[in-house]
Amino acid sequence: MAEPITYDLLIVGGGINGAGIARDAAGRGLSVLLVEQDDLASHTSSASTKLIHGGLRYLEYGEFRLVREALIERERLWRMAPHIIWPLRFVLPQTQSPRPAWIVRLGLFLYDHLGGREELPGTNTIELRETVYGNGLKDAKGKAFVYSDCWVEDSRMVVLNARDAAEHGAAIRTRTTLIDARRDGAGWTATIEGERGRETVRARALVNAAGPWVADVIGRTGANRSERGVRLVKGSHLVVPKLYDGDHAFMLQNPDRRIVFALPYEGKYTLIGTTDEPWEGAPAKAQISESETDYLLDTANRYFTHALTRADVAWSYAGIRPLYDDQAGSASAVTRDYVLDLDAGEGRAPMLSIFGGKITTYRKLAEHALAELSPFFAQAGAAWTAGATLPGGDMDDFERFLAHLTQDHPDVAPALLRRLARAYGTRVSRILDGGLGEDLGGGLTSAEVDYLVAQEWARTAEDVLYRRSKLGLHVPDGTEARLTAYLSAG
Repeated sequence: MAEPITYDLLIVGGGINGAGIARDAAGRGLSVLLVEQDDLASHTSSASTKLIHGGLRYLEYGEFRLVREALIERERLWRMAPHIIWPLRFVLPQTQSPRPAWIVRLGLFLYDHLGGREELPGTNTIELRETVYGNGLKDAKGKAFVYSDCWVEDSRMVVLNARDAAEHGAAIRTRTTLIDARRDGAGWTATIEGERGRETVRARALVNAAGPWVADVIGRTGANRSERGVRLVKGSHLVVPKLYDGDHAFMLQNPDRRIVFALPYEGKYTLIGTTDEPWEGAPAKAQISESETDYLLDTANRYFTHALTRADVAWSYAGIRPLYDDQAGSASAVTRDYVLDLDAGEGRAPMLSIFGGKITTYRKLAEHALAELSPFFAQAGAAWTAGATLPGGDMDDFERFLAHLTQDHPDVAPALLRRLARAYGTRVSRILDGGLGEDLGGGLTSAEVDYLVAQEWARTAEDVLYRRSKLGLHVPDGTEARLTAYLSAG
């Protein structure tokens, strides 16, 4: 029997934190194996509100360190991936605000200045009736504040980090489960099971980035040791027909002081979310509850002229956020900051467990994770990701890039070309140059699917239609069946 392969790092979890750590570590010259029990970003990391933001509401809870770090990362990530991240203006009406206007304006002043904002426009105070920002609102009078954050295609952010990790030498194994792991001298011996069957691998360090399953993975190591706790909080979202005209978003304040976002989504929809509902029991695939649906519909109906009912819901999704348990009284008040728990000692192979975190701070979290692990790897290189673009992100300006692409491909429909450019950036030529091939429905072509299988670990119709893209909201009936048949034939 062949000796097990030995890696520097075995990373458990293919969400944004696991993929980000894999990218950072592989770029420093460490050998990395990442295992994910399902598809990349198949749980929490594809169920976000799709924002790169500092977290304005976190200022109420005194989370100044987290907000500052997130605000600094906001523009840095935009520069790293301008194809999947772009600026968005947020309208914060004061017409139904439970907070005095001066408190909100003070928070926005801090938000503008705490993180060294460079390119994003600052906050403006407006009268709703005098601008397009009042479009669609029931009460289009009174004062509102307009501030900046960024949008992100969250599941694509995960995949691009995994892609970059692989191109730096990391092995990415989806649909592969960690069965168990035991310390064996100065390293770990682990059993994994996936498409290749059951295997034994060895690693010098174990990184537990399993998100909601972080405590479960600790149990599978036999360690059962951590002073840190995880608190599971479900966040759910609705997708409904477009509620207003414009490319701006709304931050809506509710009487219970919680906030809900309404965001332009996929051209003809509005995304509404999120909720904060405690999750009891073992982590699993989450779905929106009736009470969450009612809460989000009630919020939208409080603000917008178009009255929504359950029949208007085009799609919903939910995810379980694995927050660090800071013993806060309510789910909304639980910290969104992250905690890194290093279990190591004299002669003990290290295990680093990740508690909490948010997509905006994933890159910085990865840097901190490598700082914790660096004493065990003298050969590791220096931090490098701060100025490095993600795959497809090497462009100065997206619209200028798209204009050149349109000139080069006049035979491709403009709407399709824009979608492909947004998804793949400068790597779109790898799909376009050989011809698009068969149209499987709604502009999804065999060339794109082949790329997703070969380069982005897509295996099922759901991977393609709802994580690598959101084409599931647009394609005609029959596309999913044709896609499933195409994938099976391949």
